[in-house]
Formats: sequence, C-alpha cells, structure tokens
Amino acid sequence: MERLSGRTIIVTGAAQGIGASYARALALEGAHVAICDVRDPSEIVAEIGSAAWGGICNVADTKSVAAFVAAVLERFGRIDGLVNNAAIFASLKPMPFEQINGDEFDRVMQVNVRGTFECARAVLPAMRARGYGKIVNISSGTVFKGLPGMAHYVASKGAVIALSRVMARELGRDGIRVNCVAPGFTLSEGVRDWDAAANLSALNNASRCLPRDQLPEDLNGTIVFLMSADSDFISGQTLAVDGGSVMN
Repeated sequence: MERLSGRTIIVTGAAQGIGASYARALALEGAHVAICDVRDPSEIVAEIGSAAWGGICNVADTKSVAAFVAAVLERFGRIDGLVNNAAIFASLKPMPFEQINGDEFDRVMQVNVRGTFECARAVLPAMRARGYGKIVNISSGTVFKGLPGMAHYVASKGAVIALSRVMARELGRDGIRVNCVAPGFTLSEGVRDWDAAANLSALNNASRCLPRDQLPEDLNGTIVFLMSADSDFISGQTLAVDGGSVMN
C-alpha cells in the first residue's frame, strides 16, 4: 500500500544527495514530489518521472520561495508536506570558531535557518486551508555533540530544533505537525569528496551502536513515516537517525 498516495510534498535542496534520496522514497510511496534547489533539479525530476516536478529556488529569498510554492499549488493544487532539507555543509572548511569569518557565519545562518523559516512560512496558507500538514525540518546530530571546527553549522542546526519546537506549539491547532530529524554524518554525493569526510566518518562509525557508514537511504524510512498518517499524533519531536551514536 502506498502510504503517501495523493499527497504533495516539497523537498528543498533535493537536486542531489540526501534530498534526492528523500524525493525518490516519497515518490515510491505514492506522493507527488516538488523538488527545489539552487541548482537545476531536472535530472532527479526526470529520474523519478511524472510524480515529480522541480524548479530552481533560493530558500533564503522570500520572493523566490513564494514563487516556487505558488507554482507547486498551480501544478498540484495542494501542499501536504514540506521537508526542509536545503543547507550549507560540505562546502565549509572546518576551523576554530574564532577564525570563522562573520560573513560566512551569516551565510550559513541565512540558508540553514532562514531558509527553513521562509519555506515553512510560505506553505502555511495551503496547509491551514486544508487543516492538515506535515513539516519536517532537518537538523543534525552534531547539535548533541558540539562538533569542533563547525561552529556556524552546529549553531544553525541547533536553531532549527528550537524553531521547530516553537512552530509545533503554534501550528498544532491548525492540524499541522512539525518535527525534526537529526541525521548522523552521512556519506552523500556532496560529502564523499569533502576534505574532512574520511576522518569524520571514522569518528562517527566508532561512536555508533551500528558501527558502519551512514548512507542517504538510511534516512528515508523516517522521512516517509513522518510524512504519513502513521505519525499523525507526533509533533515537536527531534529524532536522531544515526545508528545509535546519539542517545537523547
């Protein structure tokens, strides 16, 4: 049985990597998937087929997000879910927090936090009109570990958890559930070639109850669950999906 049949779900930052994996999994469960990214998502859209549609969108820009959401509504007529996946990570160079340039700190916050805020705000009217919706914001297991050298990224993902809790409190009466997923270090396309990948992979594997590399596919079941009716009485939660590295 397709658990997401008839639902339309937006996945941000899904032209490749973890976001693309989410989009594939949601489509396999029957959802129409709207994919946005700052790069052209046409390749993953073509791979998924008629269940997918996509466009270029800067999640940190109010007008860009509004235009994308309007296009989704025009094409599919509804928005049932949002996966706030877009974020800056693998392009960052690890360094002590006092050496991080203020402009770079702001850039990470702009995409990782404001992007989450802008996209959630943009889909609210459509969800409120239906009296139902699912928002899943992607945080990170680094929030619980305080990963050295990545202060801007860790701070941004901590803010995502805090924002998600407020959103869950405010939107519950509208029938909108808001939850957070905190992945562990995941060997996605954009991360494999990162200078710090090998070291972080080894450190994380050693800390896990399930001592192996985490792959994008390891997150799909959780995303599908949180987007389905199976999780309708869950809101305001942060679920660490990392092979048992974090226990909270």
